[in-house]
Amino acid sequence: MEFLPTELPEVRRIRPRVFTDGRGVFLKTFHAPTFLAAGIDLSAGEEFYTISHRNVVRGMHFHLPPHSQARLVTCMAGRILDVVVDLRRASPAYGKVMAVELSGENRELLYIPEGFAHGFVSLEDDSLVNYVASRPYSPAHDTGIAWDSIGFAWPVTAPIMSDRDRAFPALRDFNSPF
Repeated sequence: MEFLPTELPEVRRIRPRVFTDGRGVFLKTFHAPTFLAAGIDLSAGEEFYTISHRNVVRGMHFHLPPHSQARLVTCMAGRILDVVVDLRRASPAYGKVMAVELSGENRELLYIPEGFAHGFVSLEDDSLVNYVASRPYSPAHDTGIAWDSIGFAWPVTAPIMSDRDRAFPALRDFNSPF
């Protein structure tokens, strides 16, 4: 695996080794010793996936302390633009945003540590996104910020969203505990 830095400290793009033969494709999305050697200590608390239509925006989500989560995200089929914002007040990158395209074709992963909000827009129908989260879901700590309050030019004019995601407070109104 190749671990690549991003514009946000501690967020990493990960390029796995891909093996292709007459049967298809094999790749490993997680290997604890390799991640530890790259400075990422990720224990899986839960794993889940979403399938989204084109123009669906999911986010910007995170869990509050003491149940905050690191996440490992990959798009196994289709294509998404994954968006991350730093919510750590003491970080020099506080409030900064980055985006990376993840797809079934490029097979990259994105590691997002605790203290960051995460979301994405589906660029194709049936985009299958897999998540490994470091802690199990905690409804009392699950929250987010408004997708359109982070100063990012989303490539969608009429997003398909949940009412919950539309109701999140703006970043400027969020008192970050990170």
